[in-house]
Amino acid sequence: MTRTLAFDLDGTLTDSAPDIAAAVNRTLTARGLPALPEATITLMVGDGLQPLIRRAFAAVGSAPDARAAQDYLSDYESNVAAATRLYPGVPEALDRLRAQGWTLAVCTNKPEHAARLLLGALGVADRFASIGGGDSFAAHKPDPLHLRETIAAAGGTTERALMVGDHTNDVLSATGCGVRAIFAGWGYGRPGMEEGAVAVARDLPELVDLVERLLPAG
Repeated sequence: MTRTLAFDLDGTLTDSAPDIAAAVNRTLTARGLPALPEATITLMVGDGLQPLIRRAFAAVGSAPDARAAQDYLSDYESNVAAATRLYPGVPEALDRLRAQGWTLAVCTNKPEHAARLLLGALGVADRFASIGGGDSFAAHKPDPLHLRETIAAAGGTTERALMVGDHTNDVLSATGCGVRAIFAGWGYGRPGMEEGAVAVARDLPELVDLVERLLPAG
């Protein structure tokens, strides 16, 4: 039977905070507002486009105008892989997982088009049977529907799936539809976010071994 492994994107497959922060700051400074440290913006990542923009504007004592989110997204998509990199070992881990029979998917709160642009620019889009973005379905993480629909789009079932991510939303989305979550210990997560996950993987090689133990083939 098919085994599906779903990955979060930002902070799990990619270190994308530099480009996210740069686009956020260009959106702020274009409006005469101060820029924010990258580390501050990184803490805002994980809930999708609109919360990111609201938090960034709030952090400088302002509120986003009607075009702020779209201006940010257009800027970000034009610079999606300027400084973003895959975490070390990602291509090798994805290839090893596929060789072991896993069907791979991406379940991210990033808008789907931006996610596809990023994965394509980094040369790994073809590894994934489905890419479920924050605007792909009627709801997004932490709603379990997001992960359930992403798995289904990859041809899998929640009974034969695992989720990997570095955020509370990944764990909640997984547990909400009966999927076991593995916390990506190398990502942007903060202490306590791993609560509810069945395991924490310290790096990609450990993750590959871990998923085989949690959900063996056959």
